[in-house]
Amino acid sequence: MIYFDNAATSLHKPEAVAEAVYNAIRNMGNCGRGAHGAALEAGRMVYNTRLKLAELFHVSDCSRIAFTSNATESLNIAIKGLLKEGDHVVTTELEHNSVLRPLYEMQQEGVEVSFVKCDSMGRIFPNQIESQIQPGTRAVLCTHSSNVTGNVLDIKEIGRICKQKNITFIVDASQTAGVFSIDVEQMGIDILCFTGHKGLLGPQGIGGIYVGANISLQPFKTGGSGSQTFQKNHPANMPDLLEAGTLNVPGIAGLHAGVSYLLENGLDTHRETEQALMWHFYNGIKEIPGIKIYGDFTGKERAPIVSFNLGAYDSAALCDQLAEDYDIFTRGGGHCAPLMHQALGTKEQGAVRFSFSFYNTKEEVEASIQAVRQLGE
Repeated sequence: MIYFDNAATSLHKPEAVAEAVYNAIRNMGNCGRGAHGAALEAGRMVYNTRLKLAELFHVSDCSRIAFTSNATESLNIAIKGLLKEGDHVVTTELEHNSVLRPLYEMQQEGVEVSFVKCDSMGRIFPNQIESQIQPGTRAVLCTHSSNVTGNVLDIKEIGRICKQKNITFIVDASQTAGVFSIDVEQMGIDILCFTGHKGLLGPQGIGGIYVGANISLQPFKTGGSGSQTFQKNHPANMPDLLEAGTLNVPGIAGLHAGVSYLLENGLDTHRETEQALMWHFYNGIKEIPGIKIYGDFTGKERAPIVSFNLGAYDSAALCDQLAEDYDIFTRGGGHCAPLMHQALGTKEQGAVRFSFSFYNTKEEVEASIQAVRQLGE
């Protein structure tokens, strides 16, 4: 099997991740729900994972990071916990349904949403976002990188604009956490939403959200927190505010192992390897007759993703053939990014997406280039 669907989830992970999950299942109790050894061991591990994530994202206070089930939950917390009737929010055509669908729901509750359009290469520039800001704009919400084209937004400049205008800046880092260096303070990020099962190399079912100290959110859910038991209201302090109920201790343990691996080996090493594989694949297929590749490949700052179509070949059918005939696993269709595909003119055809990992090899890329060439003959 050759696996090139890492933008959906990383399949190959450090062995330490599986070992950490197993150890947590066997030996750890419920974090914050007791003073016995098993509960305390879980509590220490959860705290140490917050510290690791704070180091990764350059967060000065690790209590501002709460664990969620994935980036979708994090984005729902941010959107529904911040926006209210009469607010205005600026977002983009690049967004995943994890952003779009909650925003559509908020539109029904009186929130105004402006969508910044991308150009024919799927690019969006900071000045376009600035031009959509109104007196009542409460937040700017955008992805760090498109999950379709791999184009990376200038988050630092967008953050500067938001700080200058005193607007909350929310970033979806689903495709970039663990791939690109993210500094929430230098980039002016008020809320960072991320998942653990992609670039952070953790298991599925674990994610997180960073909320700046100047941001007040309504909790997405309330209930048990392990603290302030006799209060009627849910605790207002972070991270308890956003962590009602039992935490996914095995998932957090696996995330701890994945983030530790990245910090020890260096994000730059991983990213450079992934981008080298991506460029090798791009250069190997770009001259194939009938191929159309989406995104901006004029610079080097991009996520390790190549999406394309081959003539009128349906993208899902092409992915099926790659899997059945060549044992190459990719992703076709709409990638949960409907506005992006509408902008690219691929609503009906979708696109075939190859997304690369540190664990892929040059030989796998060569085999994939040959497969696409043969399918294009």
